[in-house]
Amino acid sequence: MLNKKLLAVVIAGAMGLTACDSDNDSVVSADINLRVMETTDLHTNMMDYNYYTGSEDKTIGLVRTASLINAARAEVTNSVLVDNGDLLQGSPMGDYIANKFKTESDILTDTHPVYKAMNTLDYEVGNIGNHEFNYGLSFLEQSLDGANFPYINANVICADKDGCWDDVLFNENMFTPYIIKDKVVTDVDGNEHTIKIGYIGFVPPQILQWDKANLEGQVEVLGIVQAANKFVPQMQAEGADIILAIPHSGIGSSENPGDPWAENATYALTNVDGIDAIFFGHSHSVFPSATYSDLPNTDVDKGLLNGVPAVMPGRWGDNLGVVDLVLRQVEDKWTVIHEESTAIARPIYDNTNKVALVDGEDSLRDAIEVEHNGTIEYVSQPIGVAAADMYSFLTLVQDDPTVQIVSNAQIARVEALITDDLKDLPILSASAPFKAGGRYAEGDASQYVQVPAGDLSYKNAADLYLYPNTMVAVKATGAELKDWLECSANQFNQIDPTVSTPQYLINRAGHPTYNFDVIDGLTYNIDVTQPSKFNSSCEVVDADANRIVDLAYTDDEGNVITGDELAAMSFVVASNNYRAFGGSFAGTGSDHVVLELPDTNRDALSAYITDESQPNATGGYDAMVDPSADYNWDFKTIDNATVALDIRFETQDSELADNFVAENQQRKMVKLPTTDDVVSGFAIYSIDLTTPVAPQ
Repeated sequence: MLNKKLLAVVIAGAMGLTACDSDNDSVVSADINLRVMETTDLHTNMMDYNYYTGSEDKTIGLVRTASLINAARAEVTNSVLVDNGDLLQGSPMGDYIANKFKTESDILTDTHPVYKAMNTLDYEVGNIGNHEFNYGLSFLEQSLDGANFPYINANVICADKDGCWDDVLFNENMFTPYIIKDKVVTDVDGNEHTIKIGYIGFVPPQILQWDKANLEGQVEVLGIVQAANKFVPQMQAEGADIILAIPHSGIGSSENPGDPWAENATYALTNVDGIDAIFFGHSHSVFPSATYSDLPNTDVDKGLLNGVPAVMPGRWGDNLGVVDLVLRQVEDKWTVIHEESTAIARPIYDNTNKVALVDGEDSLRDAIEVEHNGTIEYVSQPIGVAAADMYSFLTLVQDDPTVQIVSNAQIARVEALITDDLKDLPILSASAPFKAGGRYAEGDASQYVQVPAGDLSYKNAADLYLYPNTMVAVKATGAELKDWLECSANQFNQIDPTVSTPQYLINRAGHPTYNFDVIDGLTYNIDVTQPSKFNSSCEVVDADANRIVDLAYTDDEGNVITGDELAAMSFVVASNNYRAFGGSFAGTGSDHVVLELPDTNRDALSAYITDESQPNATGGYDAMVDPSADYNWDFKTIDNATVALDIRFETQDSELADNFVAENQQRKMVKLPTTDDVVSGFAIYSIDLTTPVAPQ
């Protein structure tokens, strides 16, 4: 047999390949185009179905991502498919399977549905995500037994001196740290080659904090970069032609990528010699995208992160990561040509035009039909019980239980997971009313949260938190929070205190309600007689305007902090990925983000409801979740009116709404007679902003 170097020269001569390396004039003997596809953060969203609302959801689901996978494979000659973890938890299907496991003597009696679906798609390898540990090591071990593809992880170590699963000994890797697989590929001239592809995976070290109950005393964790520096040279020594890193980790810091215990360390991995491409996740974001256009040394058009091809395809199957690598063989050595490689995240749904881009694969739907139907039944089970009604009929005119319970849940979740360097800062929450009457002019009166007191289910959680956002916290000063609230206050029209004709309070046409953030943990009033400082995009329209007044923070000792002292303070604000990374509101943007949680806000809400609801042996509850509003915000009483004011707002026209307004109004509200100009389904109320409200 000809040796590889001689064969390369023969092929080069026969095929006329005369390209040269600019540094050493070496002969290029072959070019290979290799497509690597990635799924990540599926969170048991196998089906294109929203179990919270009980309806099809064309924006999620591996059944739809599978169509992209099949299409992407058909476009090229050489391809491989990888998954980056966070499979076993995150949707009601995951909870349903885990609950069955607990009720069936900790035995997983059938293949986990995520693998019933994934086993149809020919994955090369999977990486472990942090949520794989949520239900314990026994559940994880039994679940992985159902996968017909291997798993990798380089930084989770057995800490049990008696040893761990699969005969793993103390201080050894819990999982296979890396795999090098032979792959037969065809070059651009039709010649076959066998290349050795190395795959290495990582998980955030914070699993020891997030799943302490499941992992303490059983595992230890290396830092992500620490593990990479240990194993990548071994992979090179063992003959890996290319090395693909699969970190379940967000981008992280570009300015200080040296933190050995960083949760998000993908940027840091781009500095590890030998890594040819990166397939990451965890943050539920999309890379490449305009979100990261300002990141140093990043090309979002080609998908290069610090010069390395990289992709992060969102979450829940909403995107497929596709990296097209160009491999060049020069004198028996394969090299990834980064500047000729590209990365892209392909979506399953066009969010701009609200159009599904794929139909999905019925073969996957059939594979998990039994579990799907079981999950639908499961979501009807209660997650807790509420002590009071949660209706959003008044959410735009006074503090509101539907926003309050979300804020309470967000604060509780961040308090549980806050890092040591932030734990001394006050924790606040920013939440907005998502269902507050919709587009009034188009007649959307059904769009109010309507969750009555009593038993709560996942469907109720969906009503309370409409969007599939993930939890993110930012660090902001008191001065920034004031401007954050000034932008939110654009929700209201300016009221003229000298006019007696009707004036409508809510600025529906100029400000979406999901941009009306309430910041819990602060107290403040909104002076609607003043002009707005910002428009709905938080662009300054009147720099001298000042709607937010009486802004204060009360510390644990009861000290009330205001003015310059408050402005100079720093706070951690729990919010969602949309708001935190958006950068429009003061105090937001990637440079303010200090905590990215893989949990959805809805999951945090569900967990909070369960934690606060304490059942007793008689079938009742010793404690229930209390959503009562704390009325931390109000309107500044208009004390300079020269005439009787007629200030109005609209809400749902129903007996339910009438009763709720009557029982919960903080300021005097009077339902007005219906006229022809009132949109069907709505009622018009007057609200008295001239009479002071008794202190709460």
